[in-house]
Amino acid sequence: MGETDAARDEIRGQVAGTAPVPLSVLDLVAVGAGYTASDSLATSVRLAELAERRGYHRYWVAEHHSMPAVASSSPAVVLARLTAHTSRIRLGSGGVMLPNHAPLAIAEQFGTLEALAPGRVDLGLGRAPGTDGATAAALRRTTQLREGADDFPEQLAELTRFLDDDFPDGHPYTRIHAVPGPVQGSAPGGVQSAARPSIWLLGSSGFSARLAGVLGLPFAFAHHFAASNTLPALDLYHQSFRPSAVLDSPYALIGVSTLAADDEETAVREFRAAALNMVHLRTGRPGLIPTPETAAAYRFSPMEQEVVAGWQSNVLHGTADRVRSELDDLQKRTGADELMLSTVGHSLATRLRSVDLIADAYGMPDA
Repeated sequence: MGETDAARDEIRGQVAGTAPVPLSVLDLVAVGAGYTASDSLATSVRLAELAERRGYHRYWVAEHHSMPAVASSSPAVVLARLTAHTSRIRLGSGGVMLPNHAPLAIAEQFGTLEALAPGRVDLGLGRAPGTDGATAAALRRTTQLREGADDFPEQLAELTRFLDDDFPDGHPYTRIHAVPGPVQGSAPGGVQSAARPSIWLLGSSGFSARLAGVLGLPFAFAHHFAASNTLPALDLYHQSFRPSAVLDSPYALIGVSTLAADDEETAVREFRAAALNMVHLRTGRPGLIPTPETAAAYRFSPMEQEVVAGWQSNVLHGTADRVRSELDDLQKRTGADELMLSTVGHSLATRLRSVDLIADAYGMPDA
């Protein structure tokens, strides 16, 4: 069972410059104090354009809810805007939290994205709520949150059926079609691309790692907030992997928090602002990312210092050379097939500069 050239291009990508593996970008559309959501969304457009120009392989947008500092509650909407400003880079969700949505709705949204950007759409799927329990209940219109997570394999199978338009005869959904989608190609006079969004499974534990392996799908692990689970999850993915029509062999990327700056002082200032934001989030006080000035004046309690210390160990920050060296080491330790970079910090300019500096450090193209 061989991978098609198209599948290989969609998933495996190409190494740019001297990077050890393909590099990609994860965007949370972060909002700092003094900025509006409009400012951050406009920066996301610039960031996607920059990532494409510099040779990053894919650009994903993450689903989060009820967090003032994160304006990516609707990945499909953000991605639709980005399709109009890019032409080569792969665009996708990192991820859509499937239990929050009806599978048909996601198939329609990402079928629309596929029609807008044919052959370059990824559908990354997670089973976590991407928010607190109360918000998840409001999204799902139920308090039975555990049930949604447990039903994830069935939801995934249903979504895949809608994307492929291949429910078996006698199924209640046989006559229901996700549009845009394959049904348009089978209609009289219809012409439809054979491509559909590339499905990835996302996770921070072993559940999705095992499921991705059993189904022969690519896997994305959230190293940036569950670093202690990275190696066990990747090992489980490789051990569970069964070849499929999508992949002959495993392919795993890991998400990495990064902050490259022109000098250490700038990196530390921006990192401290992000660290204070993380403390607020983990102690039930979510807000906008504080300014570096606010963070510099803040005195962390001993408990908060422990939170920062634990989080800091997972954030690669400093000059571009230092971040490059740490990325190289991380890739060697984990064997990840791709690194997806999420930039932390307050300043919108910092997000752009970090992605640019890391590309420079690896000698990636600028065209």
